[in-house]
Order: sequence, then structure tokens, then C-alpha cells
Amino acid sequence: MSTLPSQPNCTDFFDPRTISVTTALNRILDRLRPVKGCETVSLDIALNRVLAEPLVSSFDVPLHTNAAVDGFAIRSRDLPPSGQTAVFQVIGEALAGHPFSDDIAPDQSVAIMTGAPLPDETDTILMQEHVKALEGNRILVGDRHHAGENVRRAGEDIRQGETVLKPGRLLTPADLGLIASLGIIEIKVKRKLKIAVLSTGDEILPQGVPRKPGKLYDSNRFSLMAVLRKLPVEILDYGIVPDDPSLLRQAFEDAIDRSDVIISSGGVSVGEADYTQKVLAELGTIDFWKVAIKPGRPLAFGQPGNSAFFGLPGNPVAVMVTYYRFVLPALYHMAGTDSPPLIPAFPARTVEALRKKPGRTEFQRGILSVDAEGRWQVETTGQQGSGILSSMSLANCFIVLEHERARVEAGETVTVWPFSALM
Repeated sequence: MSTLPSQPNCTDFFDPRTISVTTALNRILDRLRPVKGCETVSLDIALNRVLAEPLVSSFDVPLHTNAAVDGFAIRSRDLPPSGQTAVFQVIGEALAGHPFSDDIAPDQSVAIMTGAPLPDETDTILMQEHVKALEGNRILVGDRHHAGENVRRAGEDIRQGETVLKPGRLLTPADLGLIASLGIIEIKVKRKLKIAVLSTGDEILPQGVPRKPGKLYDSNRFSLMAVLRKLPVEILDYGIVPDDPSLLRQAFEDAIDRSDVIISSGGVSVGEADYTQKVLAELGTIDFWKVAIKPGRPLAFGQPGNSAFFGLPGNPVAVMVTYYRFVLPALYHMAGTDSPPLIPAFPARTVEALRKKPGRTEFQRGILSVDAEGRWQVETTGQQGSGILSSMSLANCFIVLEHERARVEAGETVTVWPFSALM
């Protein structure tokens, strides 16, 4: 009886040549460096850009001590003692942008609106709901008040000379509002990463051409470009490159010259027609790993020329899983951010049993919902094959099953990653 050769595959219980998800990610991050180069952009297009230099305030915020509520500005030394009341004469008003500038005598007050600077010598604001209006433009005040209440002090938010935002900050809408409050209209940010995206394989068809036996329409490129558009990157679309060594080399050489990162899908398995490995090995340092993850076991990473290369599997779901688990953290690192992407992960109760083999991390597609008692629960989208792209479309989360975990019974707790924080 002859013995047929066998290579480990994704259905094997254990393959000693695989590396863990954590090991793969650490190797990637250890080898990559943030891009150099900056540009100055106007504040209205700075969302999701990476701040390149410290942002220092040139003045106090608030600039003036001002009212936190609508009410009446008084001198705290005129407040009545415990158990007594006092009457104040209202002698004018202070509005935001129109301060009250006259002197204030004992037992006088000024009607004041939120945000208006406090008149000289006043230090306390009485809420209009906490006083009683009397005839003759007067107010009656009780003993419930204390000095300094309802006042926002100059500089209590930001002090002059204070570093407001540090380099590496991925700018949020709140950050842009904060910068705008300092009167700044342009800021220096890290330049955008240039990312080349391509699909490989003779079996891949472009949209708009007739269907052919044994062929399938390209979907990976569109999924990748869609998620990349959420980042501070410039996308270079290289389309579909067939299984031809000369065409692959031409595409990769051009992408190396023009981009910081190259992301391809397909062509990283052990098939005889997968020429990506050979071509890239001639252009730089490339590692081809088998990672203990499902889906997404075959993964290529390297640095041809001055670019970083990510060779993702050809199956559509595996492309998305490996992008979020490996490529996204790497892009944050290369963009010069001061922290990895924040992916909210929280527990949910599974309403069904989940098949799982220990020795690999699994990302199953799930539908997250709330049960009758207000608790998170999750179920799968059904079949979990790495080529079933509809499972990603139906899902609203990943169910993340840890490396050593085995079969999960209904009612057990699992970790979920909601798509709302990813896509």
C-alpha cells in the first residue's frame, strides 16, 4: 500500500508549524515603523488625521470668568447669614458678548446670561429659579447659597501655555471643536499612508463582464477599499492581477515605488499557480505564515523595498477577519497614532452551541441582540465557511472564541466585537 503525501490544512486539529494570533501580530508591529512626513491642513478636513506636533494654547479657556447658568451676579459677602433672607436691587444685565461694566454697590445684583463675563467685584451667580422676583426690579434671596457657585473660572478648562493635544492623536470631532475654541484654523498632521490594493488570480472577474464557468466576481478589493476609507489613507486601486509572474512582478514593483503598504488577497497558499510567494521573495523580505486562526490561516507579511506587504487569503470572510486582526493595528502603528485601534469587546450569552477546536482563535459571524431581561445575547448567522460572504452581511458582530477554547454550549458566555465599532 502506498502512502499519499499530506500537508496540514485548516481542518487539522493541530499543526506544529502554525503560530498564534498574538505572535503574528507582535512580529508585524515589531518590524514596522511610523511613516515620516507631515502636511498642514485646514481644520475642516482634519477629522481622523494624526496630529504631528504638540498643540499648545496661547490663552486661558475660558478666557474670562463667566456665568455657568442664567441668573443673577452678586458679591458673596452680601449673602444673608443662616436663617435669614436678603433683598437685592437688579441694576442691569450682562449678556454673552455684551458684559456689564458699571460698578456694583452692596446689595445690588446684575441679571446675567450663561457665558457672560462676571461684572467686576461679583463672584457668585444665583440661579434665577432659586430667587423670588419682587416689585421694583428686586429679588429676594434665601440662605441656601454659597460663595462662588455657578461660576466658571478663567482657565479652568485650559491654561495658557498648556499642551492641549499631544502628537500621535487621531483627531476626533471633539478634538476639532477643542482646537477651534483656541482660534486655530490650520494644524500640522502626519501625511496619509498610501495603500495599494489588488486582487490576484485567474479565477477573478471584474464587475460588468459576463459570468464564466469556474470564475467569480471580485469582492475582496471592494470590501478592503471600503474599510480603508475610514482611515487617514490614500488608496491606490491596482485592480485584478492574473496568475502571471511577469504581470505580478510589474504590479508589485509599481506598488512598491508608489505606496507605503500593499494589500493583496489570494495567492498565498501552497497551490502551484500561486506565484505571489516567488515574485515577492525576489523583491524583498517576505514571510509566509500559517496562523492559528479561523478563518484566515494563510498569511503573508513582509517588506519589499520600502513598503509593507500584507498577503491575505482569497476567501472573502478570511480577508475581513485578517484585516481587522492584523492589518488594522499595523496601519494605526504606521500612521503614527499613539495607541492601537480601540475595539470594544464585551461578553454576551450564546443562544446556541458553537463548534470549536482548541488550538486556534476563531472569529464566527454573529447576530447580537438584547433578550427580554435587557442582557446581551448572540447567535451565529448559520454556516461559517470562509467563502460565505453573506455571513458577514447578515452579521452585526464577530463572536471571538479564544485559542484554547473548545466547544461552547448554549447559555455560555462568549466575547463579541460589534461591527458598529469596526465598519
